[in-house]
Amino acid sequence: MTIQKLFKRAIFAASVVAAATASAQDIKLGYNGDLSASPSAQSGQAAVLGMEAAIADINAAGGVLGKKLTLVTRDDTSAPPKSIQNMSELIDSEKVSAVFGPTNSGNAMAWKHIANQKKIPVIGNVGSGTDITKPMSPGADNYMFRVSMVDREQVAALMAYVKKNTGQSKVVGLMAETTGYGQGGLKDMEEIAKLQDIKIAGTERFGVGDTDMTSQLSKMKSANVDTIVVWAQGTPIAQLVRSMEKTNYFPLVLTSWAADNITFYDAAGKALAEKPIFMRTVSETRTPAQQKLFDRIGAKLKAPGSFSFALHGYDSVLLYAAAAKQANSFDGSAVRVALEDLKAPVQGVLKTYDKPFSKANHEALTAKDLVWIRWKDGKLMPYADPIVNSLSSADFKQ
Repeated sequence: MTIQKLFKRAIFAASVVAAATASAQDIKLGYNGDLSASPSAQSGQAAVLGMEAAIADINAAGGVLGKKLTLVTRDDTSAPPKSIQNMSELIDSEKVSAVFGPTNSGNAMAWKHIANQKKIPVIGNVGSGTDITKPMSPGADNYMFRVSMVDREQVAALMAYVKKNTGQSKVVGLMAETTGYGQGGLKDMEEIAKLQDIKIAGTERFGVGDTDMTSQLSKMKSANVDTIVVWAQGTPIAQLVRSMEKTNYFPLVLTSWAADNITFYDAAGKALAEKPIFMRTVSETRTPAQQKLFDRIGAKLKAPGSFSFALHGYDSVLLYAAAAKQANSFDGSAVRVALEDLKAPVQGVLKTYDKPFSKANHEALTAKDLVWIRWKDGKLMPYADPIVNSLSSADFKQ
């Protein structure tokens, strides 16, 4: 073997070692959520696309504290046992510095104790269950943060709308699916209705797989209910409005953000899809920064309506990076403390985050950040009326 060949081999070997060393120094972030199984998987997929875009932008600008970020994903297929297993793998085997997700709120509730015990920050960017970011015990250090919709914030806004809609909302009913998601939202609705002094004329439940809710609607109609607030996933909300068509009973319908899911639109059809009013973090009327990100990743989205979760994913990574820089560390405890007291505003694509978290509050988005939405001609368009225009932060009692 010639000296030249030996030299080339030595250079190649050195480059391999250098690459391996650099890779070992990368900071791993984990995503744990449904990426394939349930209708909500499209939301998880969108969040990952947003995270990947943010990581690429951060790395192109030099990384964080001189290190590159990488993303490790785990599909929990919407199953809590799998999600728990993923959490342990990401933390113990992959040695991630933070976890993002999950797609389904119930899965976060199944493993949030692991993140808190192991002092690994979690920034949720899809699941909206109210209790996800509550500490494990009063005053305990809390590693669960969120950049996404929150059920109770949505409910506070919907109930504020009902309270002010004195011309139409005279008799109010509540409906919810029987899953943990639906019943958690029902609890929020009942509590905030009481705070708003809204009398509830009737409460009905239905299974997530039910296709006929005419029995429940007949009871609402008999009680002269003119406004129904609904907490359910996209497909059952569609079955509800289809049942309204069967009975020719169309009260005002206010729903959870899940009505933005394409599964709702497809199951309801164009005309019925335009019945409910709901909230989300962005409409299809986008800012220039949002449009730029959409142009970049939109072709990869399973449904354009899931873009809001790409925004959540993008901004959640920006907030983590800002906290690590402020802490001058990737240590979980140090990052948690920095997240709770970010000194400088963080310019995201959804909004500018000026002290989004505190020791007591781990929610980056509140009711005032949400946009009123209604389907119109197959698009998620902003909705406004005199009541929406009159609402202020003081109205969102919770």
